[in-house]
Amino acid sequence: MTSLTVIYTGLMYFATIILIVGIAYRIYEYSRTPAPLVIPTTPAPTTNSGVVLRMAREVVLFESLFKSNKWIWLFGWLFHVGLALVLLRHIRYFQEPVWFWVEFIQPFGKYASFMMIAGLAGLWARRFLVDRVRYISTPSDHLMLALLVAIGMSGAMMTFVTHTDIVALKAFALGLVVFDLQPVPEDPLLLIHLGLVALLMIIFPVSKLLHAPGIFFSPTRNQKDDPRTTRHIAPWAAALERDKI
Repeated sequence: MTSLTVIYTGLMYFATIILIVGIAYRIYEYSRTPAPLVIPTTPAPTTNSGVVLRMAREVVLFESLFKSNKWIWLFGWLFHVGLALVLLRHIRYFQEPVWFWVEFIQPFGKYASFMMIAGLAGLWARRFLVDRVRYISTPSDHLMLALLVAIGMSGAMMTFVTHTDIVALKAFALGLVVFDLQPVPEDPLLLIHLGLVALLMIIFPVSKLLHAPGIFFSPTRNQKDDPRTTRHIAPWAAALERDKI
């Protein structure tokens, strides 16, 4: 086994552990953050089923962003849908046999990389062209967008420009899953792509990309608008009341 395989195998395992543990810890923190007030953005649903429907529209359609700014919504939706299709397409590298629906979306995921890159280009251009956004943009915002663009472009180049050894790549990916190490293809573009993906996985738990799980803990979205009928008592306030009894 080559040293390159050992390095990339260790890198992918390390990045996966950081990603899983980091996101789990962040979700734990979000779940422990008190929400003492009922502050849903109105008009808001008054039932649990209404909240579920609202969250579904927010996650899938970006409803509030659509109402706020159509251009940002367009580029954001293009990026997220393209990313989702690309990630689903990549499931084939970790399965044998491959699920039928993963095979079905392969042509869509193949060209979704262009959607992803186009959406990122629009979101990045906004940080240069819109004065108020440029003012609040930090170097980390630009670096994160650059990283995502580099991942998308390197992946698209392997699909449409210089093809890598897909059979060897799948053997390497399956080996990671079952802890049976296989040689990593020594394709420079693939190695760059894998390195960038690992870097994204490592920094994800400490980046602004955490809005992905964070949206489910947003009190402006996950609360019912029922303060007229139900008294809202935060857990810490309820504990204080119990102590007084």
